[in-house]
Amino acid sequence: MTCKILMSAIALSIASLLNADEKSCWVYLGAYAKGEDQGITLCKLDRTKGKLEKVKVFGGHRNPAFLEIHPSGKFLYAVNEIKDFKGETAGSVTAFSVDAKTGNLKQINQVSSRGGGACHLTIDADGKAALVANYGGGSVASFRIGEDGTLSEAVSFIQHEGSSVDERRQKGPHAHSINVDPSGKRAYCADLGLDKVLLYKVNKKGQLKANDPPFAKTQPGGGPRHLNFHPSGKFAYVNLEMTSKVTVFTHDAKTGILTEVQTVSTLPMNFTGNNSTAEIRVHPTGKFVYCSNRGHDSIAVFAIDEKSGKLTLVEHEQSGGKTPRNFCIDPSGAFLLVANQNTNNVVVFRIDRNTGSLSSTGSSIETPKPVCVRFVEAN
Repeated sequence: MTCKILMSAIALSIASLLNADEKSCWVYLGAYAKGEDQGITLCKLDRTKGKLEKVKVFGGHRNPAFLEIHPSGKFLYAVNEIKDFKGETAGSVTAFSVDAKTGNLKQINQVSSRGGGACHLTIDADGKAALVANYGGGSVASFRIGEDGTLSEAVSFIQHEGSSVDERRQKGPHAHSINVDPSGKRAYCADLGLDKVLLYKVNKKGQLKANDPPFAKTQPGGGPRHLNFHPSGKFAYVNLEMTSKVTVFTHDAKTGILTEVQTVSTLPMNFTGNNSTAEIRVHPTGKFVYCSNRGHDSIAVFAIDEKSGKLTLVEHEQSGGKTPRNFCIDPSGAFLLVANQNTNNVVVFRIDRNTGSLSSTGSSIETPKPVCVRFVEAN
């Protein structure tokens, strides 16, 4: 794709966001869940008022901590953050069909994640492969997705090796996230235990193979957790969990190479307490970056320089609870919903399209241990 065509596509995408229909959308909340009455919570977001309403809970699913939506909107996938699956030291991945009219989920199938403590997954742009990061096992795996949403058994599995400087948390690998780049040709795994972002080629069968170069380094002891690409594909943003920073990389789409250009703190200069970062997101317009602080209990907001990709702090907005884990921006780009794990609530913020700043709509719901937020447009 030429640069001119790519920029035209981005412009059209931004235009569609700015003119998005203000109708309601479904919100799915992943959680640390136990028992038949806990699992994935369904809510509805009224985008005319910025109001979130709790609808029902799909119970009986163990720790569906991280969720992802298929590009078609017809399927939802959850990693079950558990230590054992059918006698195997592994987590699991569960596939669900989505009824866009009612928001209802129906389980399709469930497979082993092949490693302990599955914590993150992503779906490729074609909707044909699911990629999973296993934190406890320090590994990644990939799965084929059928036309009906069914997950295959793992078609590739890669065990990470090595360590880094923190003897308490980095004695071994801890794959914390995996993301596909805008081209769909490569996957990027942030490994907290190695202080590396590992690069993989993704073939047409959804299989992973080490890229050349095989990784990019982050600052020693930082503990890279999540990564998000700029819509243009030119930049990637990685939050360092252990040192509360964000690293900005330029991204070479031809080689996959990530080159560090900036690392900034996510905290106010006068903050002295304990903190760790959790989620990082680029606004769909490509103008802003958001990162959650657990401890300061805030969302750090940054403006993006369109030429360099570098960040300038806009503000710190309190999350409306304690331990803001995951958050997500709705498809219209107008709202940001934050899951506060330790106060059992999800809070709705409105996004200022000019500055990127956040303001609470006054709407929130209570739900046990929410740790992930995902959207599906309602029919």
